Amino acid sequence: MKQIVWTRIDDRLIHGQVMTQWIQHASANEVVIVDDGVAKDTFIQMIMKSSVPAKISLKILNTQDAIEYLNGEDNGKKEFILVKTPQALVALTDAGIKLDFVNVGGIGAKAGRKTLYKNISTSEAENKDLRNLIDKNIKVFFRVVVSDSEEDVAKYV
Repeated sequence: MKQIVWTRIDDRLIHGQVMTQWIQHASANEVVIVDDGVAKDTFIQMIMKSSVPAKISLKILNTQDAIEYLNGEDNGKKEFILVKTPQALVALTDAGIKLDFVNVGGIGAKAGRKTLYKNISTSEAENKDLRNLIDKNIKVFFRVVVSDSEEDVAKYV
């Protein structure tokens, strides 16, 4: 199995804060985006690839391909898993991918979501997915920026 050094839920996926702070904080050298929609959208992929520093490799995979990739042999890469919603992580863990922790960093407001914590909004289905991860003994915490302290998600869902 690949070496996963950080797992983050951030619906913006690739953006400045992830590239300048989180990747460095995690000492990652490969970002694996797990998102079925983005995996089909070559235009968005092109934009994301252009936003990643040359020293960081980027894989954009649908859920099934991510399961196969992450279950593959360790290739020496330090993997930073990035998803838009907790649902993708439930699928990964249900398929046997081991996650020690999940950093909930950004889930924006939209129809069907309510504010859960600061600027993080979730639907009832997303809360259920977060509880599912917690029930698997995965540490799930809010931490929007690197300088924030961790806040246990279990207190809120």
